[in-house]
Amino acid sequence: MVPIYVLIFFVILIILSAIKILKEYERAVVFRLGRVTQGGSKGPGLIILLPFIDKMKKVTLRTIVHDVPTQDIISLDNVTLKVNAVVYFRVIDAEKATIEVEDYFYATSQLSQTILRSVLGQSELDEILSKRDKLNLELQKIIDMHTEPWGVKVSNVEIKQVDLPQEMQRAMARQAEAERDRRAKVIAAEGEFQASQKLADAAEVLAKQPSALTLRYLQTLTEIATENNSTTIFPIPIELFKPFIENMTKSPEGIKQLTNLGHPDAGGDKGEA
Repeated sequence: MVPIYVLIFFVILIILSAIKILKEYERAVVFRLGRVTQGGSKGPGLIILLPFIDKMKKVTLRTIVHDVPTQDIISLDNVTLKVNAVVYFRVIDAEKATIEVEDYFYATSQLSQTILRSVLGQSELDEILSKRDKLNLELQKIIDMHTEPWGVKVSNVEIKQVDLPQEMQRAMARQAEAERDRRAKVIAAEGEFQASQKLADAAEVLAKQPSALTLRYLQTLTEIATENNSTTIFPIPIELFKPFIENMTKSPEGIKQLTNLGHPDAGGDKGEA
């Protein structure tokens, strides 16, 4: 006959195996004789199972961060790329995640790799590099649409790294350098144009006020004198010589002198004659 304490031990063991405690982020899908019990998933907290009849499968509801392996992709403009990404997803329906798919983590991982190659393969290189936010949103919507029947919610997808071939990196570097040179030339040309406009405005003001030009000459002399130069250049306005030129042009002798100044060889030939 079996001792009574052995029976008590087995009864306590069975009772303890029937009591399960789930954490706040865990849910349990209970199968009773192979069928899911009514009421859906259970938890968190204390749940009681029927020994030898109920089977429980735990499912975590926390967000899972999955690093998508590097994928070889050919873009729309025939550039070979190596791209990897990060997918953030979580289970929102533990019952569907258990019944509708064998392994929701593996299924989501494979789906993410396939859609990543498909979406980026329909985009050009410039779009992949400059419009990542748009592509991330498109990837998130497509993956989430396919995982919704599994009770999985994809909250975010981020393209993490794009590796370019060395030849393409050098070509892009030359393109960027040429673009910077073009911008520098355009900026310099715009500066010359603005400076010419300001000089034209200044010339117009000086033409209206001839005395302002003399003040400008004096200011230039002041700037030259501050450099301790041994030679000082004193500019003389041509207007100072106008009265002398006008007097010389009125008399015949003055006209003759101006003619000799304009043609020095003529005066020399007369002297020899």
